[in-house]
Amino acid sequence: MSTEAVEQAVSSWEQWRERRAAAVSALHGPLALAGTYWLDDVVDGVIPGLAGHWRQEGGAVVRDLDGAATALQPEGSALLLPDGRKLLAIDREGLLAVRLWDPEAPARTAFAGIDAFAWDARWVVPGVFTPFAAARSVQVPNADGRERGLGLAGELAFTVDGVAHTLAVAVEDDGRLWAVLADATSGTTTFRFRFLYVEAPAADGTVTVDLNRAQLPPCAFSDAFICPFPPPGNTLPFALEAGERALLAR
Repeated sequence: MSTEAVEQAVSSWEQWRERRAAAVSALHGPLALAGTYWLDDVVDGVIPGLAGHWRQEGGAVVRDLDGAATALQPEGSALLLPDGRKLLAIDREGLLAVRLWDPEAPARTAFAGIDAFAWDARWVVPGVFTPFAAARSVQVPNADGRERGLGLAGELAFTVDGVAHTLAVAVEDDGRLWAVLADATSGTTTFRFRFLYVEAPAADGTVTVDLNRAQLPPCAFSDAFICPFPPPGNTLPFALEAGERALLAR
């Protein structure tokens, strides 16, 4: 890369870092997630710290409070509580849960940034995306100890230091590729796994893979997230000393 191209890449990466820090520390960002309450596990309709009686009905989460019922549709509009906390219903493979965000969550108030490796041109490589003949789903452990299906749409191939590697990836609604991956640093000098988002590939499948943007998964910021672990084959056999490493706290 030319000097000008490197300067532009570093500037873009630094801006990405700033956006990441702002997003995770936002009022109702990942650091504020205080709980995920599965209705199947709720006893007598009571969720600790939340007023009302909670139940599921017609595919929605329903709160009965003071004689009135409020229905929360999964992934629908959030309910903002008077004290600034936020509630959202989610559906994971037919199981409903209530998620609670609290701006005063200890992780958010103690946030001091995200530790990351310095940007390095070594980790910016060309890649090729090849879609599977048909989308597939694999069962993988999740951060909460349960196994769930992870949808995969194809394979991303790239070369690092002359050695070819592949990752099974999903395709986001905006066309970006998403991989859940681990490497030789996972669980030691970095979090136990990371996410990688890659820009939407060209019509011929070619794409630039910037491993400097490997990022911490949501469950690195709150135990209430249920991130999927890497699927089989998505553990890179080398030390990916690039991207985000760990959460920093005061």
